[in-house]
Amino acid sequence: MKRNARGNPSQPTNTGITLIKLLAIFLSRDKGGQKRSACPPDYRQPAAAVVAPGRTGCWPHPAFTLVELLSLLAKGKGGQKRSACPPDYWQPAVAVVAPGRTGCRPHPAFTLVELLVVIAIIGMLVGLLLPAVQQAREAARIMQCNNHLRQLGLAALNHESSLRTLPSAGWMLWYVGDADRGLGKGQPGGWNYSLLPFLEQNALFQLPSDGDPETITSQQDAGAVLLCQTPLSIWHCPSRRSVKVYPVKDSSYTSTHPNMSTALREGLKTDYAGNMGTSTTFVIYSPKDYAEAKTYNWSKDVSYDGTIIRHSSLTLGEIRDGTSNTYLLGEKYVQPEEYETGVGNGDNEFVYMGAQEDHLRSTYCPSETNTKGAYSPFQDRSQYSRSEIFGSCHSGALGMTLCDGSVQRVSYAIDPVVHWYFGDRADGRVARLPD
Repeated sequence: MKRNARGNPSQPTNTGITLIKLLAIFLSRDKGGQKRSACPPDYRQPAAAVVAPGRTGCWPHPAFTLVELLSLLAKGKGGQKRSACPPDYWQPAVAVVAPGRTGCRPHPAFTLVELLVVIAIIGMLVGLLLPAVQQAREAARIMQCNNHLRQLGLAALNHESSLRTLPSAGWMLWYVGDADRGLGKGQPGGWNYSLLPFLEQNALFQLPSDGDPETITSQQDAGAVLLCQTPLSIWHCPSRRSVKVYPVKDSSYTSTHPNMSTALREGLKTDYAGNMGTSTTFVIYSPKDYAEAKTYNWSKDVSYDGTIIRHSSLTLGEIRDGTSNTYLLGEKYVQPEEYETGVGNGDNEFVYMGAQEDHLRSTYCPSETNTKGAYSPFQDRSQYSRSEIFGSCHSGALGMTLCDGSVQRVSYAIDPVVHWYFGDRADGRVARLPD
């Protein structure tokens, strides 16, 4: 009698049909069970078998079912059932095997300790995997946010290429975009509205139009309402908030506007702002209506040194520090608890309104030697209200679009003086963003 490595009697093993052979048999038969090619040698009749005329000497195999395939795997070449236990577990020759037993030693089951250990290991692996998955998702959202900034930058450059001027920031927050007044200085709506035709959104741009640039009709009013309440994903950072309309709960901002008589309680917001320069004074003057705008003295306005400023027709040639050394626009700072409320300064108006903190931010710094009170960028933080600075909800850095259309990740730890230089388009002090 043959014995295995442990000295125990071994049982002859049946190698059985391999999976490849089974697939060959299965594929050699059609749906009716008819033979497509010669059948495998393992299934031929013994030499003594009488083969009828016209037969191949093979048993006629019907089409195999999944159950039959699994049954064949459980059998050896001779058709004998495989042993349930491996040869090393057979009892010695002198062992007495009770009737109905297989002669195998019983396999021990998992103990409670072993099960708990496996569960603990799986838990540790999941704990290590989840942070990596979250980081990968955030990296994807940052890429999407950068793509939004790049599209806005290219749209602004296309605006300049077509009209020989960068988009104007509009007049003031009381005004909404008006398609009948075209683009440039005469457009009371913000820079976001002026970019719509260059973002393949001309249909949205044309909504507040009635064909009369001086008169506000009910048709134009209804179009302006629809414009302000139509979601558009490019205005939102995917890490901060979803694409939808948001409420405006401050009563001072739900009143009627000079070119829109309907008081809105909710509308589309934006997470991006233009570079107004290094000034600390935002818009405080504006004509009260279109009639006054014809004779309004715009020269009493603050002199802004940024790239997207109100009632402007700025050209790329006026950016004397170089387009690769000057901010065009970027992500704006918003308090986390005010993402959904609509009550925070700098986030309480709609995306297509005129010049104000919702769409413009500053890079002010007192001086090269005194940076106390500088408008440095910050990551969004709770209970810290800043409506005049750039910032984002991303960790480590925010996205900024330069006037050459490139998008840079700017660290929150950037030197306030360097940040200041990048906000001024023509101060003669060229700076370089750190790697």
